[in-house]
Amino acid sequence: MKDSTSPASITVEPALTRDLPLSFKQEAQAEDFDVWLKAGQGEKHYWLDLWRYRELFLVLAWRDVAVRYKQTIVGVAWSLLQPFLVMIIMTVVFGRLAGLHSDGSVPYAIMVFSAMLPWQFFANSLFTSGQSLTGNSSLISKVYFPRLIVPASTVVVAVIDFLLSLLILGAMMVFYRFMPSWHILALPLLLILAFVASLGPGVLVAALNVKYRDFRFLLPFVIQFGLYICPVGFSSSVVREKLGDGLFLLYSLNPMVGVIDGFRWAILGPAANFYLPSFLVSIAVSALILALGIWYFRKTERTFADII
Repeated sequence: MKDSTSPASITVEPALTRDLPLSFKQEAQAEDFDVWLKAGQGEKHYWLDLWRYRELFLVLAWRDVAVRYKQTIVGVAWSLLQPFLVMIIMTVVFGRLAGLHSDGSVPYAIMVFSAMLPWQFFANSLFTSGQSLTGNSSLISKVYFPRLIVPASTVVVAVIDFLLSLLILGAMMVFYRFMPSWHILALPLLLILAFVASLGPGVLVAALNVKYRDFRFLLPFVIQFGLYICPVGFSSSVVREKLGDGLFLLYSLNPMVGVIDGFRWAILGPAANFYLPSFLVSIAVSALILALGIWYFRKTERTFADII
């Protein structure tokens, strides 16, 4: 067997040049062509295709945005009502009934909503990207394009919901007369971290859901359960006080712990209880899950059109 980087000679058959002019026939039959086959080029071309198909990414993203609130009475206000109502419930349950404390002198409602922003972004991204491949089965089974575009494009809807939710946060700050610090400038970088933490599980679940449809029933339960084990309705400092630093780092293996604490640090400023080792652990876990998700997605991508 020849090495994959060695040239392979291809001779043009006369039948293939039958309809060509005589000068082209003579040149084609007189010369052989060397084709160099190099290992690993397919992977390189795949990532280049992601850029070449960027217009498809925008089309799918715009379609998801337009379809989500189509034929609804309230419309895009649903993206505002959902986190706002959850914030009210958690403020009453954890702040009033359970008597848990806030970070410093920050109003409990603002502390909860500052965690609802990244959590709602994560939950919406995970749910929509996890269902994205099966929801676009007709497109995937007919046309070639990098399938990774499909789950990635659904995250755009979550980004728009996040930006709309910032309006509620601004209104709450005015109502409580709360002035954010310069930490708020780090919010775009933390949004990128939330995107990484969401995309990894999203592409992994999307690939698994193609073959194992049980995940469409399991996913809503996981999201609902995660709302209560993540420090959304309470401060992570409460968990750290109960568990200690060592067990709290294990708790931080949940990547959303560091993401939520980062958002609270950016929104609440110095009043937030920010624990850097926990934040770094969450970043590392988010990157690891993203690498695992992309690896499994690429491994099973060729079979999507056959079994979807």
